[in-house]
Amino acid sequence: MALSERGRVYVLFAIVVLATALGSLTQTVMNSMLVGIEADFGTPASVGQWLTTIYMLVLGITVPVVTFLSQRLSMRNVVLLSLGLFLVGGVVDLAAPNFGVLVVGRVLQAVAAGITLPVLQSIAMVRFPQGQNGTAMGIAGIAMGFAPNIGPLIGGVLVDSWGWRSFFALLIAVVVLLAAATLAFVPREEAPSRDAKLETVSFLLSTLGFGGLLLGFSNAASMSLTSPLVWVPVIVGVVCLVLFVRRQRQLEAQGKRPLISMRIFGSAHYRISFVAQNCLFASFMGITLIVPLYVQGLCGGSAFEAGVVFIPATIFAVLVNPLAGILSDKLGARPVVVCAAVLLTAGAVSMAFMDEATPLWLVTLMQTVRGMGVSALIGPLNSWGMVGLPRDVMMDGSAFFAAVRQSCASLGTALMVLIISALAAVVPAALAYQLAFGLSAALAAAVLVVAVAKVK
Repeated sequence: MALSERGRVYVLFAIVVLATALGSLTQTVMNSMLVGIEADFGTPASVGQWLTTIYMLVLGITVPVVTFLSQRLSMRNVVLLSLGLFLVGGVVDLAAPNFGVLVVGRVLQAVAAGITLPVLQSIAMVRFPQGQNGTAMGIAGIAMGFAPNIGPLIGGVLVDSWGWRSFFALLIAVVVLLAAATLAFVPREEAPSRDAKLETVSFLLSTLGFGGLLLGFSNAASMSLTSPLVWVPVIVGVVCLVLFVRRQRQLEAQGKRPLISMRIFGSAHYRISFVAQNCLFASFMGITLIVPLYVQGLCGGSAFEAGVVFIPATIFAVLVNPLAGILSDKLGARPVVVCAAVLLTAGAVSMAFMDEATPLWLVTLMQTVRGMGVSALIGPLNSWGMVGLPRDVMMDGSAFFAAVRQSCASLGTALMVLIISALAAVVPAALAYQLAFGLSAALAAAVLVVAVAKVK
């Protein structure tokens, strides 16, 4: 039976939500699987960490190019391209005979994830009727809040039960189902602009800019801040991003199509949401790595126990994400965002007082409060920030949001790991972890301040 126009939008949205969730899951699942992979391949931890570093690096580089892909390809083909890359990456990693091949598969998966992130938000804001955007963004938030939280749990269960390769077998099965659904239910359509051309200079600047920041921030987690491998990529990244923004403005002034339109910053809502989301992602993405380190390293727990900490927040996220979106459509974004920011801050601040004697149930409770705040924030903050953008730059806004958020998530994670590694030798280990959790709490408090002062 043929689907209605609205039915086709819902099916497309569901497919992209699941594909984006796979990308977010694939990013954090490795946190609990690294030890098993390093043992199998005889890889030192300093090298094994590249499985997470390269993923963030490539994802951040890919996202800005999606604005070009969305012009050159139909939405159906963009989704199929992403799923195809996921599939190939999963097969490569499932059969990987050595660490280098495993990294290649991770690169392909990161490109796929980088494609889906801005596409998801664009569909929610452009293809859904006015008044349903908050609800759609709330559902989309499941992919950005629920999936990263469940990653450590799934990784811990799989690596303890069937080995780390089993995750990639699961990934392949889900991607095949999503690709079949796309071919069956998403209709063919014309590409918006078949003669669209990639603005090469802008692409190079964005690659060096976001790539430099991500590489420098990632290296900062395991190297001295005085190391050239830290400060050189960061300086190159900052300079290239300044040049990137300048070039986008020049191209628009000349009547040409930039890679990402800077008209997005003409919206006050977008600017405010941009700041709040960057603080949010810097605060919560690092926790998906720090909590497993805390449970396994400081408390002597297992990978499974580290994953258990995330279970309640993960379960609640399935309900809280769409509920927050529905409430923001009915009540407005402000009450939802402020209440969610209070939960986030309360949970994050309480975690800054944990030590090796803190019982697992209490750690789980604090992470649950914090996780509910994250889940309730992502959708409403996104939709409120993008609602004022013109339709023709909605994908640009989504892409720039996603790329910068990824850099900030990498920065937050790197700083937390750096605090633990740098201070563990000079202060009690528990205090080093408390300071790392304290940084997350400070970032959460910044989100609350912005929400109370600026979100109207």
